[in-house]
Amino acid sequence: MPQIIVLPHIELCPEGTAFEAESGKSICQNLLDNHIDIDHACDQVCACTTCHVIVREGYKSLNPAQENEEDLLDKAWGLEPLSRLSCQAIVGKEDLVVEIPKYSINMAKEGKR
Repeated sequence: MPQIIVLPHIELCPEGTAFEAESGKSICQNLLDNHIDIDHACDQVCACTTCHVIVREGYKSLNPAQENEEDLLDKAWGLEPLSRLSCQAIVGKEDLVVEIPKYSINMAKEGKR
């Protein structure tokens, strides 16, 4: 089983964590299943950017991003070349190191967290 290492995030995972991930599931669902409450305002249907993550290691093991995900990512706060919408990034067989950005569009608009 691959492992997901989550880098520290001041609100969602202050000390960081690591857990065994389920291949074939999205990064978002794996995070939620492991009690990391990542925003997912559109309920994981690729209609927002609140579940944006940066995949620091293991990026190439993920399924390729589709055009609609790439279009949405252009609106994500803190976009980087290794950014993905975690609801669309399907875990493969390799370990991943994931960074949850400090802010999302949802947090900025609603003053959340």
